[in-house]
Amino acid sequence: MHVPAVVTAKARAAQADGWLAALPSLVAALGAEWGLETGPAYEDATEAYVAPATLADGTPAVLKLLVPRAGNHASHEITVLRLAGGDGCVRLLHADESRGALLLERLGPSMADVGPPLAERLEILTELARQVWRAAPGVGLPTGADKGRWLIGHIRSRWEELGRPCSARTVTHAISCAQRRIAAHDDARAVLVHGDVHQWNALRAGDGWRLVDPDGLLAEPEYDLGVLMREDPVELMAGDPWDRARLLAGRTGLDASAVWEWGVAERVSTGLLATGIGLQPVGDEMLAAAEAISAAH
Repeated sequence: MHVPAVVTAKARAAQADGWLAALPSLVAALGAEWGLETGPAYEDATEAYVAPATLADGTPAVLKLLVPRAGNHASHEITVLRLAGGDGCVRLLHADESRGALLLERLGPSMADVGPPLAERLEILTELARQVWRAAPGVGLPTGADKGRWLIGHIRSRWEELGRPCSARTVTHAISCAQRRIAAHDDARAVLVHGDVHQWNALRAGDGWRLVDPDGLLAEPEYDLGVLMREDPVELMAGDPWDRARLLAGRTGLDASAVWEWGVAERVSTGLLATGIGLQPVGDEMLAAAEAISAAH
């Protein structure tokens, strides 16, 4: 069974060689249990073995087997899809948390492949995020404060590991923004958020769209809009970058400053991540935008 190179590399980096070796038997076992046949894996998957599947009644689906790694990523994704599947998110047909296995409805091409203009993308993605937002206390997901602390740790460690590819000023600015969002966290206001709303995670569903690959948080809703602030950094810097924060906040009745601050932290964190794995030019573009914004700040 062919496993895409990126998935293989991720599994080996996570010391999950045993999972790789057991993949053929796992796919066969799930095929028998869930009554499905699978085709060759999708080559563009990164965090999981993902393959088209067909149920016994002919229903098209997708089998997703997450690479085992630290944390409860499978549990978090399954929780979000059980709560919001069909409401802005892909529908979950079956799941086995212990084996990191999900069977999902099959959707069409990504928004990145279809290529609608930026203004249209932002409008669609904002509406999809809004469909996910709902009170969900006690479901075991990390909070926005947890995410803020993770961002700070990730920024600090990756900045050093990569030889400080951006200025200390930019790192300090991002950490300060994350600290303010941590301090502002309020369990009473927190809602279920997708956690990674962008055009590669939005797939065509009939004449609309649905989100896939949720991270899953209980956070202020501004977090999801902060992810939209980090994306398309070249376009962001073509004008006043605050205009996008005001636009997103105005459409949702949320706080533009909170949207902005999550965007600052996410931009530096993701810029460093992309630089570390060689995902260019986006890594350089995000860090260049972060540099300009911290200088203006």
